[in-house]
Amino acid sequence: MSNMNQFELENASKKMTLAIRTRNPQISTDILAALQTLYSLEEVAGVMLVTVERLLFWSDSEAVVWTVRNVIPPQLMSEIQRITSVAVYQRLIGKGLIPGQDFSVDGHGKLLLNDRAKTAVLAH
Repeated sequence: MSNMNQFELENASKKMTLAIRTRNPQISTDILAALQTLYSLEEVAGVMLVTVERLLFWSDSEAVVWTVRNVIPPQLMSEIQRITSVAVYQRLIGKGLIPGQDFSVDGHGKLLLNDRAKTAVLAH
């Protein structure tokens, strides 16, 4: 496996986005399988995060829901959650919240937030 560069990330995300917009699960899962043979789980999770961001930019939230239900396997979903949890964790610390007091992560990687942390997340 090689390390993904910016061009490869952009290209893979474009392919995934177009595949998802067809709503054909075979096309989407085939592209995803090909990516998983070329790149690490973390890199493929990054491709999916960029793809989801692109779909949301196009106001295609139904495509995001469809993708989660039909395309993303559990192992990849866990990696996506891990990546996003770290980003949210860093953001919360940056807002002055205290790990273990205002927020934490359970054994399954799920982010646990108290009311103060929930307010901080929603406030962007």
